[in-house]
Amino acid sequence: MEFPGQLPAQGGAETEAELRAALHRHAFKRPGEIVIVALLTLCATVSVVTTVLIVFTLFGETVNFFREVTFAQFFLHTDWSPQLLQHYGVWELVAGTVSVVLWSMVIALPIGLAAAIYLSEYAHPRTRRVLKPMLEALASVPTVVYAFFALTFVTTDVLKPLFGDNIEFFNVLGASIVMAVMILPTIASVSEDAMAAVPRSLREAAYGLGATRLEVSTKVVFPAALSGILAAILLAVARVVGETMIVAIAAGSTPNLSVNPLDSVQTMTGYMLQIGLGDAARGTVDYSSIFAVGSMLFLMTFGLNVGAQAIVRHFREVYD
Repeated sequence: MEFPGQLPAQGGAETEAELRAALHRHAFKRPGEIVIVALLTLCATVSVVTTVLIVFTLFGETVNFFREVTFAQFFLHTDWSPQLLQHYGVWELVAGTVSVVLWSMVIALPIGLAAAIYLSEYAHPRTRRVLKPMLEALASVPTVVYAFFALTFVTTDVLKPLFGDNIEFFNVLGASIVMAVMILPTIASVSEDAMAAVPRSLREAAYGLGATRLEVSTKVVFPAALSGILAAILLAVARVVGETMIVAIAAGSTPNLSVNPLDSVQTMTGYMLQIGLGDAARGTVDYSSIFAVGSMLFLMTFGLNVGAQAIVRHFREVYD
């Protein structure tokens, strides 16, 4: 019996060209399929066009910025004070962004990966069904709530008693702690999914050789799931780099060429929010500087994505 849309039985070995021709002959036999394909094509086209328009707008305003400010002022100087001193050295903003990302990942990575290993290799299925949704619920907390939690509790009640006057009221460490909590579900959940996809046969082979559960987790499952774990780390880094409210409220608005977690800094997104809320007049250098900083951030994240994808492809494991 032949069902509608089913390919006819082919005798003997069929070449790839013949298979493609058969698929083409039997494609779109139902009118509804044409509509579905058209809708899917429209959605893909909208995504591509939107991306192109964003890049065009971003770099178009950046060109206007560099008509007023030279490349040397932007890339070779290290002082960022556009409103007061007309200094446009972007590296203080870059250092603030890198500092927040660095300390957030230092806190979140060990905890997130340990949680993923526990959920994948140690937790009872019923425990996993309870803990994993609870962990993922952290991602639903609004970032402005995290920001005020960092400012009113983490800094005031935890860090100030520990460090005293050595820590600024607006500081990197407080913002990094709450951002580590924010990205913890991303690292733990995606990594756990990658570990769960590792074939059971690898675990059983390791156990058959006398390996302990910890050895199986760290020396067999973790390396086998490395590409998925790296993807989880990339998602977490992208979330921290693009975060605005937490760094704007908790990390401060003081450009600083430092990665000391006790210092106050200003990140690239924090500056963009500050100028955006200040209603910079269109056509001014202050207005176009938002797009110049945004372009710098775009190029940084684009390079990070390209490098991370190359690493993921290198470590990717394919199982039959």
